[in-house]
Parts: sequence; structure tokens; C-alpha cells
Amino acid sequence: MAAKRATRRRAPAAPHAAETVTLDDIARLAGVSPMTVSRVVNRPELVSAGTIERVRSAIRRTGYVPNLLAGGLASRRSRLVAAIVPSITNGIFVEAIEALTDRLAAAGYQVVLGLSGYPPTREDALLSALLGRRPDAHYLTGNAHSREARRLLLAAHIPVVETWDLTPTPVDMAIGFSHERVGEAVARHLLARGYRRFGTICADDARAQVRRAGFVAELARNGIRDVAASTIVAPSTLAQGRAAIVDLLERGRPPRVVFCSSDLLAQGALEEVRRRGIAVPDGIALMGFGGLAFTAHTSPPLSTVAVDRAGIGRRAAEAILARLEGAAARPRVVDVGFTIVDRATT
Repeated sequence: MAAKRATRRRAPAAPHAAETVTLDDIARLAGVSPMTVSRVVNRPELVSAGTIERVRSAIRRTGYVPNLLAGGLASRRSRLVAAIVPSITNGIFVEAIEALTDRLAAAGYQVVLGLSGYPPTREDALLSALLGRRPDAHYLTGNAHSREARRLLLAAHIPVVETWDLTPTPVDMAIGFSHERVGEAVARHLLARGYRRFGTICADDARAQVRRAGFVAELARNGIRDVAASTIVAPSTLAQGRAAIVDLLERGRPPRVVFCSSDLLAQGALEEVRRRGIAVPDGIALMGFGGLAFTAHTSPPLSTVAVDRAGIGRRAAEAILARLEGAAARPRVVDVGFTIVDRATT
């Protein structure tokens, strides 16, 4: 009996915490080959669920952190995608980043996020820092880049997706919509509703200003050139919306309908006019932009321009993955469009 006990196989012991845990250690603990551990880390879609769980259990036991840079030297892949957005305080970008992250994670890639601000004064420095980490691709917001930024991106020779805007000459690929057409469409919609006295509450960032320009130009084509304007400093806040509508209301001839460059500004304006006892839309009408979920639940529900935010992120991820697999970008420019959502505030 003692002899049998002496020959019984023992489970491999986890390395001591003070030791450096290697990929071979994980393979031994999980009872798989080092190649299988590498696949679980880098290409989990190629490995069975049971094997993934054994390997990840061994990783949790040891606190092993895969050296993705070392592993990428042979494959020339870091398994990182760099994403730059202006801000995360504005919820309009969040769903796109979440969708991008979820789709890339399913394919074994992780997203590194950078914030460029309004205006994107930090974009050049961010690009330089992120490219130094050798990402496999870049997700960018907008297409208004400096000459230096374009040079860095072109020299990197990696997939680049510019989002939230359209251009016939992208660095590589573009997935977005026309902000000018948004403004034009909103103007036509409000004219069709019978409004003739217009105002805007608009952030000073480039895309918001393009929407306002399209709005004003379409009104001018219809004989309306007097459009009251209140401009705020991006990023937008609810408080700025409240202050901006006060600015418009206290002018000699306040507008009957106000197009806001974001849903948050429109919500702030709505709260202020309701506080003042002004009926919406009979006293003043409001239209936002972004199609954020809360707009359906304000009192009254806000009219807005909806954009498929998650769809932008998913399409960007699919475009990146296709390029990383060697497929050509077809088409290079994708227009996701937009939808006017007419609710009680107009």
C-alpha cells in the first residue's frame, strides 16, 4: 500500500510567487503544450472551451502575465488596437468604443484608449506615444488631422479607420456620416413642421460646427437668414445647455425652435424652459443630436438625430480584422447614415 502511495502521480505544483512564471510553466500546469497556451492567449477562437478554461485557470493560479510583445516579435503582432476619442464624458462615443472593444476582444485583440480633447490638440503626441507601442491598427475619431499626424499614420503601414465623419481621401478607411447633411436634413424637417424662427445651441468643435453650417445654409436656401446662435465650449454639458437657452430666450425676438449640437445640450435647454414654465413645443421647440437612450425618457421626450453608434464601432472592428487577415478594404468609405427621430419636443 505504501509503495502504491509513493508511485501515485501528483499534480504539478505552481511556481513559487517569487519565481518568474513562464509560458512553459503554464503549459505544464494545464497539461497542454506551450503552443496551445500561446493560442489561448493570442487566438482563443482556435481552441476548445475546455482547454481555454484549463489554461486560464493555470494563469489565475500563478498570476502569469503573457509577454505579448515578445510573442509578437515573431508574428509582428502586438494584439493591440489603439483608439483615440475626444472625450468619454460625452456618451455619444462610448457605445462605439464598447462595440469596437467587444468585437476585437472576441478575436483576441485588446483596445488601448487615448483622449485627444477638444480641439484635438493632443492627437499628435498621442499618436506618437501609441505608435511606439506598436499597435496592429488605429481607430480615430474624425478626419481633421495635422500634417504630422497623417505622416505618422501613413508611415506606420497599419490599418487605420477614421470614424464619425466622411472624406473621399481617408488615410486608409472611413466609417461615418455627413455632418453637413445632418444639418440640412434637420432644417428641412423643421421647415416642413411649419417653424420659421430658428436658433442654434452649438459646441465649438469642428463636427458640431459643420452640422450648424449645413443647418444655416439650408435655411438660407429657403429664404431664412436670421438664425440666433449661442456657442459653447466643448465638451458639452447639461449646465451649458441651460445657460445657452437663457441667452437665446433673453434676446429681443427669441427663436421658436432650437437645434442643439448634442442631446445633452438639448436636455439642459429642456430643463431650463420647463423651470421657467414655458410650454414645449408650443412655446419653444427643441431638437438634439446623437440619439442617446435618455432622450426617449425626458419629459417630454426629446426629438433628436439618431446615429448607429454601436454600428460604427462594430463596422470599424470588422474592417480592421479583415485588413489584418490580408483582405482589401471594400469599400474604403462607408456611410452609416442617420435618422431624424421626431418626438414631443418638436
